[in-house]
Amino acid sequence: MDALKEHTIPFSGLKDGEHEFRFELGSDFFSSAGDEDLEGGSLVADVKLVKSSTLLVTTMHVQGTVRVECARCAGPLDLPIDGHQRQIFQLNAEEDLDDDELVGLEPGAHSINLSHYLYECIRLALPIRYVHPEGECDPEVEAKLKQLAVEHEPIPDPRWEALKNLKNTRP
Repeated sequence: MDALKEHTIPFSGLKDGEHEFRFELGSDFFSSAGDEDLEGGSLVADVKLVKSSTLLVTTMHVQGTVRVECARCAGPLDLPIDGHQRQIFQLNAEEDLDDDELVGLEPGAHSINLSHYLYECIRLALPIRYVHPEGECDPEVEAKLKQLAVEHEPIPDPRWEALKNLKNTRP
């Protein structure tokens, strides 16, 4: 994910306390992501930043739709997204921190770029498999899938019947 300058928050001029930011995530965001799964979308990211002398705590809420490809019919699919993520930045960190939620910032840092963290929030809000709701896939593909479907009744393993008989017999 390339860092986009419009997702940068200069925190050095902010007073300690809570601050709110809003970012529009559109075609520029998705083209910089370089993710083949995400074809585009329109999202709004509301970010709450709580600044203290040693930490920056960001709470991100991303909401909107993302365009992906249906895993069943390969047609375009607009998925609704509603994701939440918290990211903590430690100011003046001496060493790299080995924690997913805590990121150390160099002593001279004066801003944070949230592009990568917004992308993570979107990816974590996506389902594992992208599929149209029942009946909304491409009708031609649905017809071909039905034609190629193999209907068979599974043959039960006879050992299970023998075990059931043992269970039902009383000594």
